[in-house]
Amino acid sequence: MLDKSDPVRGLFAVVLSLLLVTLAGRLMIVGKSFLLPIVIALISVYVLTAASDALRRLPVTRRLPNWALRIFVLAGFLIVTIWFGSVMVSTAGEVSVRLPGYQENIERLYAELTALIGIEAGPDLRQFFEGLREAIPIRQIAGTLLGSISSAAGLLFMIVVYATFLMSERNGFAHKITVALPGRRAERAGRIIANINNAISEYIAVKTLVNVILGALSFVAMWAIGIDFALFWAILIALLNYIPYVGSMLGVFFPVVLSMAQFGSVEKTLVILALLAFAQMWVGNVLEPRMVGRRVNMSPFVVLVALALWSSVWGLAGAVLAIPLTSIIAIIMASFESTRPFAVLIAEDVTPFEPQDQPNIYGSGKPETVILQKENQ
Repeated sequence: MLDKSDPVRGLFAVVLSLLLVTLAGRLMIVGKSFLLPIVIALISVYVLTAASDALRRLPVTRRLPNWALRIFVLAGFLIVTIWFGSVMVSTAGEVSVRLPGYQENIERLYAELTALIGIEAGPDLRQFFEGLREAIPIRQIAGTLLGSISSAAGLLFMIVVYATFLMSERNGFAHKITVALPGRRAERAGRIIANINNAISEYIAVKTLVNVILGALSFVAMWAIGIDFALFWAILIALLNYIPYVGSMLGVFFPVVLSMAQFGSVEKTLVILALLAFAQMWVGNVLEPRMVGRRVNMSPFVVLVALALWSSVWGLAGAVLAIPLTSIIAIIMASFESTRPFAVLIAEDVTPFEPQDQPNIYGSGKPETVILQKENQ
């Protein structure tokens, strides 16, 4: 065995750590279809747990037993999931029907713009669209879209099944940890799990509520103007708002482009752009800071790297889960002396890690929770 002071021991530990990270990354890529619904279900349980706790505080439902609250929350989750799937399927069917009308509006808008700037002989858009239609395999694209919808429906079904079983076994997990890791190891594991649960559940629950409000405001704005598929776009805006930085821009981009194709009017496009941008800014700069009261304690560079990393591994779902998954890893790293420096490096505010504020991780302090959130300054 190598002595603790031997530098080879440290090098050996680094090599093993890199090997473990490489194998874990490879496993996540290869096992995407298997792991992704489990991870999404695990994150969904945080929202369901927060909803169950909220019901417990209501006068009408506070006297109900735990199993009744869980059934009520799971039933609501199932209804919302089925409703979301139906919206996706109905929207996919209506888009193909309205494409010819969108094409005509774009041609008319193009003619108006070329006349406005004095261009008399512009390219024939109708000929361009006909050539594009012949070049692009529409049937193959339609089949791919239908296959994607079917895959999404299967993914939603597996998420519901996993979330149901996770909710039913949640209370017995602490006892399993105690039996599996006797002594101080169980205490440390329990503390880490408790910190993850508290931090992630607060972030996910409040972020979900904020996104629902944003989706509702966006739906009202689009419905008032008459945007096609307003409900679908509102759901998409709410989901994309989980993605830091990029999500809010994408959420505005898609309905704005659709409004230009639908109305063929620059004025209406600017109106819907202004309304959606105002909703995004009000929610992001006013509502969310007041409701959350805390923010993610990760540097912007780390957030962007995490977004790129998880997106490359799991696509759009990885982008949505980037912050919670990175925060869980950071909390775990902050709980051990050997990995604590990495947790400090990815944090935006290192004040909680400074010696005068950082108690011994084997004591009663829980500074690792600041990885996810910290007080607004």
